[in-house]
Amino acid sequence: MITFSNLRQWALSVCIAAFALGYTNSVTAKNATEADNIYSELPFQMNKVQLPVFPDYSRSITEFGAVADGITLNTEAFDKAIKAVAEKGGGKVIVPAGLWLTGPIVLQSNINLYLEENALVLFTADHTQYPIVKTSFEGLETRRCQSPISALNAENVAITGKGVMDGNGDTWRPVKKDKMTANQWKKLVASGGVLDESGRIWYPSEGSIKGAMACKNFNVPEGINTDEEWNSIRDWLRPVLLSFIKCKKVLLEGVTFKNSPSWCLHPLSCEDITINNISVSNPWYSQNGDALDLESCNRALIQNSSFDAGDDGICIKSGKDEDGRRRGEPCQNVIIRNNVVLHGHGGFVVGSEMSGGVKNIYVDNCTFLGTDVGLRFKSTRGRGGVVENIHINNINMINIPNEGLIFDLFYGGKAPGEGDGYNNPTEQKIPAVTEETPAFRDIFIKNVTAKNVGRAILFNGLPEMPIKNIHIENVTMSDAKDGVILNRTDGATLKNVKVITTKGGNNLKMQNVTNVTVGDKQYKKVGNQAESYKF
Repeated sequence: MITFSNLRQWALSVCIAAFALGYTNSVTAKNATEADNIYSELPFQMNKVQLPVFPDYSRSITEFGAVADGITLNTEAFDKAIKAVAEKGGGKVIVPAGLWLTGPIVLQSNINLYLEENALVLFTADHTQYPIVKTSFEGLETRRCQSPISALNAENVAITGKGVMDGNGDTWRPVKKDKMTANQWKKLVASGGVLDESGRIWYPSEGSIKGAMACKNFNVPEGINTDEEWNSIRDWLRPVLLSFIKCKKVLLEGVTFKNSPSWCLHPLSCEDITINNISVSNPWYSQNGDALDLESCNRALIQNSSFDAGDDGICIKSGKDEDGRRRGEPCQNVIIRNNVVLHGHGGFVVGSEMSGGVKNIYVDNCTFLGTDVGLRFKSTRGRGGVVENIHINNINMINIPNEGLIFDLFYGGKAPGEGDGYNNPTEQKIPAVTEETPAFRDIFIKNVTAKNVGRAILFNGLPEMPIKNIHIENVTMSDAKDGVILNRTDGATLKNVKVITTKGGNNLKMQNVTNVTVGDKQYKKVGNQAESYKF
């Protein structure tokens, strides 16, 4: 049977022979035209994302002893197959239909890991199979267990096909009681593990809770120095499912990635990333279960995909605090289009780790279903970094329990609804603006429709750094519990914005704002005493 994949591979072979090149553009004529249209419509200049190309050579993991019985550990077979294809200059490593149990898979340059239909790759629950390595997590340099899927300094690397990669995340993750039904919680506790002192957080092992107690800065342990100490908290060092670091020309296409120990997909410091027609699924109770965290990457196309997350859905990052500023790599030149995000803390998110900056981001034609927040921008003092030149268009969302749109520079590290909302502290001394001061500016949002939201819009800037030059146009939010709050904002424009709250009355509150335009009304300055208006 001739498949699309066969035809594409044949076309690549013809091109390679015709032009006597090892590599060429693998996109089809139809997709090339579509890609041209994407770039011509961008509100900023951006070079095209380059796709990886692979020689017409393939080997199956079964040739190297892999057994699809769900019992045999196939780590060695995957490794041998990848190395054998790499030694021939690259090509396709085929994972046939079947249930393949394995430890970590490390991809090399010029490798396309191809999962056939009904191929299920399950990563082992034996955590000793994952070495503890130096890496970056939540924007900080630290140690974690090696990711189930990883690549470092690789070029022309892909995971494609129609199969599933399952990270066996339930063997790693702590779980909060309030994230489960009573019966689910009862079964989880009865399965073993350890409860914290409050009895409200379940950990899979003593090592896991020991690691949690060593964390003062999110999930990065402190005071753990020797190899013995690190090994004692191995179960806490939950890896991201996919970690690609400093890779070029990356393609993820067609495959389902699910049940990650922590973040699911984490490209870090990569160039030319294409994510197309994939499905990402983490349980809604999965703590730190982000679907996609694109960090300090340059040139990315994320499209036609579904993200179902236990934390943020599609998230843009660039490192945290001093570590992020020292790296100094912004996340930039990113196109996000035709995606669906379900559950999770935010549909499209920037931050809170954005210390290297974020710029030139285009989000278009996306749907958010039941995410805690729709469009979520978050940071705090100490981060530094500038988020700018963000363009968002054609967003539809329903059943958003918190904000439809939020800019929060007082982010406290909690999930929406757990305390990080409208914050208006009384400060005797306003800090000076330094490299540690984060900034949100020059952001353009239009054509957004939302129904059944909590608060419609919240701007929550810093006294020393207001949120600047935000343009919102053609936005309708209905069945909202609360309206719009603009606090510590300079240069906001709200044009053709309609907010319908369930309680009626005034639905616009402004405080500490300058140069705000709402419809045809201009407000040069509103001071520390909040004033309420009606759209």
